[in-house]
Amino acid sequence: MSISVSIIGGGGRVGSNAAFALQCFGIVREITLVDVNRDLADGEALDLIHGASLCADQVIHSGDMADAAKADVVCITAGSRRKPDESRLDLINRNVSIFKEILEGLVANQLRKDAIIFVVSNPVDVLTRLAIEHLQWPAQQTIGLGTVLDTARFTSLLAEAKGWPATQTRALILGEHGDTMTPIWSSAAVGGVPMTSLLSANEQAELFKRTQGSGAEVIRRKGGAGYAVGVSIAEVIHAIALDSRRILPVSTRMNGQYGMQKVCLSLPTVVGRAGVIEAKAIDLWPKEVAGIQGSARALEATWSKLA
Repeated sequence: MSISVSIIGGGGRVGSNAAFALQCFGIVREITLVDVNRDLADGEALDLIHGASLCADQVIHSGDMADAAKADVVCITAGSRRKPDESRLDLINRNVSIFKEILEGLVANQLRKDAIIFVVSNPVDVLTRLAIEHLQWPAQQTIGLGTVLDTARFTSLLAEAKGWPATQTRALILGEHGDTMTPIWSSAAVGGVPMTSLLSANEQAELFKRTQGSGAEVIRRKGGAGYAVGVSIAEVIHAIALDSRRILPVSTRMNGQYGMQKVCLSLPTVVGRAGVIEAKAIDLWPKEVAGIQGSARALEATWSKLA
């Protein structure tokens, strides 16, 4: 059985690109675009509808918070970008305020008890935790995009740099979607060959550094990310829709993994129709575990400073 998806922030670059990716794959049954700018949501929905005959038999429309609350998966992409001279914490507090309004709007419109809340807005790890704690929502039904996009960027940039086939290149980014993200070289491989035997330490450092800065580079060059984040969002939603139990580096609430509690960050996580099936503490190099634990400390520090 396929699912219905509402995208809050569906008139924006990220939300509309996610909707287009979902349309192209044709797996979900219904896509609802919700935005504070209703004309923008109407226009994006209409543009998608115009291509329906070439893609899939889906219900696509714009709507309001009442429509969003009826969906199987509520994908939240709405949020603000940093203003000139604004601190990172100021931006976080502003987005926390916007996010709380969205959550309360969903509850006021009788959000389905079995709905999965899928957080894309940044800071994604903090907001994923906020969805759980502010709404007292089940952690299993709360997923953040986490490092799915970072992992896609990392893998794709590695493949591009070395001329490897992108679909046979495997590498992970875990921890925070942010400054403390951790590359997992211990399991990185191309065509089953360990990447550490193919790349020097300097190449590893250079390619990871490029990954860390690639989001900012896209923003500088074209104003914001869209295509890669759109297909990353679709990857997670399709795992839910198909109950495929894919292992993805989504942001979920920690329950003892590597000694971490309550904080939300990315580990390899089994995702299916019920949401989070299991976040796995896999065997890693000690410095990789330390990096993930460093993410947890940084995220706890941010959490403690929220207004």
